[in-house]
This record gives sequence, structure tokens and C-alpha cells, in this order.
Amino acid sequence: MTTGTTSPNISPPATVGAFRPAWLRDALVVAGYLGLAVLVTSGQWGRPWRLFHQAGDQILFEWMLAHAAHAVVEGENPLFSTGLNAPDGVNLMANTSVLGLGVPLTPVTLLFGSQVAFCVAVVCCLAGTAVAWYVLLRRRLVGTRAPAAVGGLICGFAPGMIAQAGAHLHIAAQFLVPAILALVFRPASQTTRHGVWRPGVGLGLLLVWQVFIGEEVLVFLVLAAGVFALGYALADRVTVRRLAPALFGRLAVAAGVGAVPLAYPLWFQFHGPQHYSGMAFATQGFQLDVASFTASARQTVLGDDWLPGLLSPNPTEENSFFGPGLLVLAVVIVIWQWRRPLVRALAACGVVFALLSLGDELRVDGEGTGIPGPYRLVGGLPLLDLAVPARFALVCVPVLGVLVALSVDRVRAARGPNVAPGLPVRLLWAGAVAAALLPLFPTPIRVVPVAPVPAFLAAGGWRPLVPPGRTVVAVPPVTGAGRSPVMLWSARTGLGFAAPGGYFIGPSGPDDPAARWGAPDRPTSVLLRQVVETGAVPVLTDADRRQAVEDLRHWRAAVVVLGQVEHGDPVRRTVDDLLGPGRPVDGGWLWDVRDRVG
Repeated sequence: MTTGTTSPNISPPATVGAFRPAWLRDALVVAGYLGLAVLVTSGQWGRPWRLFHQAGDQILFEWMLAHAAHAVVEGENPLFSTGLNAPDGVNLMANTSVLGLGVPLTPVTLLFGSQVAFCVAVVCCLAGTAVAWYVLLRRRLVGTRAPAAVGGLICGFAPGMIAQAGAHLHIAAQFLVPAILALVFRPASQTTRHGVWRPGVGLGLLLVWQVFIGEEVLVFLVLAAGVFALGYALADRVTVRRLAPALFGRLAVAAGVGAVPLAYPLWFQFHGPQHYSGMAFATQGFQLDVASFTASARQTVLGDDWLPGLLSPNPTEENSFFGPGLLVLAVVIVIWQWRRPLVRALAACGVVFALLSLGDELRVDGEGTGIPGPYRLVGGLPLLDLAVPARFALVCVPVLGVLVALSVDRVRAARGPNVAPGLPVRLLWAGAVAAALLPLFPTPIRVVPVAPVPAFLAAGGWRPLVPPGRTVVAVPPVTGAGRSPVMLWSARTGLGFAAPGGYFIGPSGPDDPAARWGAPDRPTSVLLRQVVETGAVPVLTDADRRQAVEDLRHWRAAVVVLGQVEHGDPVRRTVDDLLGPGRPVDGGWLWDVRDRVG
């Protein structure tokens, strides 16, 4: 979509810069983004028993990356796995399997393990998103590299992106978004030159890739593009009428191209084994506070733990937190450049999604106001009823990034009688931009300790004891939600063994498709989980022991393994009482139940 104005006045390069190749300047920008991405992930490099603060989510994505590599090597169905939730398995197409990241990262996962693959994925998501926006801005919207570099920095490293990167790869991976937008909204000159087929095919392929990275980002992208297009149409009807036929033509081609490879995976997601309906949590409860938009996020140089905890649902959903400086700057830019249709459309898009992120009821400083939020108007619509309201604010990130880039570009290109002689306009505006962005500079994502994989498993000592078709049962066998020890063991050992339990979304039972976290509970898993959480050793009966054997048969267990857990001694004594004496192994305790299970 064109901006509705003439091309920027691009000044000739300075004499000094003439001796520096253009590609080198681009390479320096990319290197800067990569360096910053490595910095924010520095808490984990070389520390195998440290995970980012939302440890359960990292375990989930480590397992997904390990599964993708395992599926590539073994030629297995990537959409389903019995490696977890044995014997029923997991519908991975209905979970955040990030195959679009895991398959390309297969060599990294096989050579260096799931933790390194996860950290590399985070670096690629953050730096890749920044680079992609830099390229789009540089080629389409601004005349020089500096404005594009600033815009890319905001888009890739805003507080919301850092918060999501520590846990949710499928949300942080937004590097395809600028490319998709570039193919959807094309200038008239490129539309005439290439027609609709070539960009339509490219768009269809990118949409397929995005589905296998994360469908949620694609839903937000479609909604945001629609709101932006509507805003632009109201601001510049003539241009939109001229470009609309080609735009719809590209979308039609893209839909045809994408329908073929996506038909079976989407059928599998909604109708395949272990599919579910609804969500395992109340999405409406995940909303932002009005005050969050001017506050500082935890992972910034001015951030703290107390205020963000009051204004956001959890540390991974700090999707606003732009600070007062950047918001004031954005308002100034919109007023200053209001005549540009692009700016008006961006402003409308940002405001709409900021309001939607406030949820059903507006909250200010942690207190409900009783004022209905705009989300109530759309919360019951298909797809939107499954969306987390707090994540609507992520649409504001590229909106702000593009607005700041446009403003820096306009100031750098300022010439003529309207500019007061001797007034350091560029310096003043550069200072204003720096003052708005420096408080948002990210700090390394916080890490928390995690119990290591028992050396008995890591070294392969389980292999002689677990025949094909049998499983390794961790204690506790089913965790429900949050951290899943066996899921981390499985990921770090390359999915060497199958196990019950895990952290995923699945049906509540064979005849109940309602979504729930993890596998349905069985009596023994409930009992052992209570001991892990409380440290209280229960008085067991023969009925409890018979139930334990029955549950182990259901899980097709070969061995039961206890690693490092809180209240480890009470847990060990309880399992001894259920199954008979265990034996110590390197990193934990082992109960060989092959004879008892049969």
C-alpha cells in the first residue's frame, strides 16, 4: 500500500560513507541485532540447568524442537507423537509444535541438544524479526538506513517481544510478518510489473510456513491487516480503489496455494487423534491494565518485579509497557504527520488493538473500574474467543516501530524554507527518540534453576531395562500443568523413551473432547503429586498398591524413576511402600516394575 505522498527526499551519501560498501552497513545493523539477541539470552548459554523464568514453557518448546528433529531423522509423523502421554499420545498440530522452527533447526538440535536449539531459536526470533522489519522499512517506507534500523530495533526488541521470547517461541517468531505484509500491500508499480501470480504464490508459501510456526500470530496478523486496510481505505479512497483488484487477486492465489499443503494438517488438528475443543484456561482472564502502557517492564533497565506483576497477568504477557516517553512520542508523530494516510491507518490500528488488550473490564493500577472493555464486543466471535486479550497489544509494537522510523526519516530529509536556519532539528529529534527508547533497553532474560536429568537416563542406563513398547514413568507421573520433569528428560535425551504425562493441551478423556492441561489424572499420579507438593507420607492400603499396579499397566511401564524433587525422601518412601524397595542410581532412584506389570 503506498503512503499517498511523494517519495522521500533522499540526500546523497556523505563522502566518507562513499568508501563504505552498502552491504557492510546493512551487515553492521544485522550484527547489532544479533549481538543484542545474544545478550538478552546470556543467562542460559553454557548453563544447562538454568531455564528462562517461565520454565514450564521452555521445557515444552525444548521438547517440541527435539520432536521435530526426531521426526526428521526417523521419518515419523510430525503431527503426532506417543513419546508423551503414553499410551494415548499428543496431537501436536493442535499444540504449539513450532515445526516451522524445529525442522530447520534439526542440525542444531542433533549436534548440540534441545537447550542450545531453544536459545538459538530465541536469538533467531528476536534478531530475525528486527532484521525483517529493517528490510521492509528500508525498501518501502524510509529513505535511509538509520530510521529503518531504529524501527527494526523497536519491532524486534520491544518489552513485549522480550517477555514472549523467554517462554513462547510461537509468539516471538514474527520474522515472516513483514514479508507477508510486503506481499499483501504492494505499490502500484510492483503490481503492474509482476502481476498477481508471482507475489500470490510467494504469499501462499509464507502463510503455510507461518501456520507451522504459530497460528496465533497469523490470526493477529490477519486482523491487524484488515483493520489497517480499512483505516487506509477511509484515509485514501482513490489509492485503495486502484490497488484493491490486484490485492484481492494476490489473496486468491495465496489461498489456493496454501490450501493444498494445509488441508491435511488442519484436518488433523481439528479431527485427528487426541484433538480437543475449547481452551484449557479462561483466556478472558489474561488482560492488561490501562496503566501498563506507560509502565516499565521487568526485563528493562528501569524495570522492577512489583509493578509489572500488578499490571499484567504474568511475566510472559507484559506486551505493552511502552513507557510514557514512547507513547508521547507516538502521539506527537501522529499529530505532526496526520495528513499522511499511512500514519492515520497505523494510528487507528494501534488504538484498536490497544483497547482490545484491556479485556472485558477496564482495570487501572490493579483495580477494576466496572467500565466494560471493548473486547466484550468481539470476545464471543470464532477464533477471537480463543485469543488471549493481552496479546492484542503486540500489534502496537510494529505500529510504534514504523511510526518512529517514519518520523526519523522525515526529520533527516527535512529541507527548505520551513526549517528554521541554525535550529538543530535532527539533534533535538534524535534526543527525543533516544530519551523514549533508552528506558526500554532490554536486560538479560531472567533464569531459574531446574533439577538436572538423572545421569542414569542421560547416559542411557535405562535402555537395557525398557523394551520396545514400554515406558519410563517419572515421579510424579502426571503433573497437570507447569513444569514436567519427564518432558525435560525426554527432550534432553533426544526423545529416547516414551513416557506418560507431559505439559500439553489435550482432551479431558476418551469421550470428553473438552480441553485440559496434560493427561487425565489417574489415582496413583494424584497420590504421588500430593506427596511431592506437601512432603506428607500417606498411610497406604492394599487397594492403593493394587491401583498403582493397574495404573502402571495402563502406562505400559517398565521402570519408575525418581529424580531430584522437593521432599525427595518422603516421596521415595511412598513409592517404596507402593512398589517395594527401589535402588539408587546415578542421579535418583529406580524401581524395575517389569515383572509386576507383566
